[in-house]
Amino acid sequence: MSFFGKLKSKLFKSSSKLDEGLDAIVSDGGADTPTPEAPPPSDPTPPPADVPSPDAPQEVPQPDLPEPDAPQEIPQPDLPQDTPAPPAPDLPALDPTRVSPPPAPMEAPHPSDPVPPKPSERPASAPVEIPVNPVTLTEPAPAAGVPKPGFLGRLLGRSAAPTEIRRELDDHMLEQLEELLIQADMGVDTALRVTANIAEGRFGKKLSVREIKELLAAEIARIMEPVARPLPLYPTKPQVVLVVGVNGSGKTTTIGKLASQFRAAGKNVVIAAGDTFRAAAVEQLQVWGDRAGVPVLTAPEGSDPASLAYDAMTKAQADGADLLMIDTAGRLQNRADLMEELAKIVRVIRKKDPDAPHNTLLVLDATTGQNALSQVKTFQELADVTGLVMTKLDGTARGGVLVALADKFGLPIHAIGVGEQIDDLQPFDPEEFAAALTGLSTE
Repeated sequence: MSFFGKLKSKLFKSSSKLDEGLDAIVSDGGADTPTPEAPPPSDPTPPPADVPSPDAPQEVPQPDLPEPDAPQEIPQPDLPQDTPAPPAPDLPALDPTRVSPPPAPMEAPHPSDPVPPKPSERPASAPVEIPVNPVTLTEPAPAAGVPKPGFLGRLLGRSAAPTEIRRELDDHMLEQLEELLIQADMGVDTALRVTANIAEGRFGKKLSVREIKELLAAEIARIMEPVARPLPLYPTKPQVVLVVGVNGSGKTTTIGKLASQFRAAGKNVVIAAGDTFRAAAVEQLQVWGDRAGVPVLTAPEGSDPASLAYDAMTKAQADGADLLMIDTAGRLQNRADLMEELAKIVRVIRKKDPDAPHNTLLVLDATTGQNALSQVKTFQELADVTGLVMTKLDGTARGGVLVALADKFGLPIHAIGVGEQIDDLQPFDPEEFAAALTGLSTE
């Protein structure tokens, strides 16, 4: 299954919620209207002049029969003049008395002449006349009560136009759309902006669910397009990638997946298990390291994570590593002491490289909804976040929060995750995400 297909199936909670809401909104005050059909081509090619109209009776061409009185000539082959004619075969002499005289030419019958005799009574030498009647092709009459389709209908085989429920876009409908987008965690400001853009130039027109989905997907893709950026790579060795986030956001799994993908791309990667307070995080990173062939640097449980980060940079520089990915312990954005510890890690690694960390990835859990906005605000102030990774989009109906984050902060979104497998973390594609979020079919 393609990642888009997987994304669409995993975002079923979000898309189904929007589906149900849009169906209810359009059905409330909507009516069945014919589905608009595509207009005919502007410059249709006229049919050839010698092609008869389908409605005109068609005549079967009559065979060209020779006239009864006309002598039939047998074509002779063209022989070269200098080629002697072949000798005539020796045939036995015929009795001239047994040769019948040629039949007398027949005159045209007069209307008053008697009816010609039956074929069995005709002399053997009389020519046989073959009557030929013109044959016309006619269409059967339509059944009673069934209207006969027009020329275009018969030509194209069209039946009655399908219908779909459509509703006029008015103030009440816009308010319902705003409420639906807010329930999908798109945020108040973003929901108002999206609905206003949809209404521009369409106010008073009747829209169907399919058309509203297309408009929503286009607006979401327009908002997400500027922030869809892959993780930038720099020539600096090692390029330090600091991964931060709250407890349970999926930092450790994200580091393992990214390290495996970079290793598969030919990069020399080193992982530092900076979550020294949780033994399970170290073990999980070691499993991913073994799977991807990436070394994992660890420290005794409870040791200073800033010291581990410094030692990891020294080791990565000595080994000529391309990337050093540093895991950190989960911390809530409202814990000032833990956030200060994160700031200390940044200060220590900058002693080795003033530009480090070159990337600071904030891993967000999609199930937190609007709380992700406050997380981005706090981590951006303390750790200078450069990009986002959204995980667990498969377990929530709040996928719209990613749209709100892009609209409010404009931070690059490097990847999204919809599962535990390595291919469940992929670069962010705005059009695929918008189609999956709205339930819009791309086929």
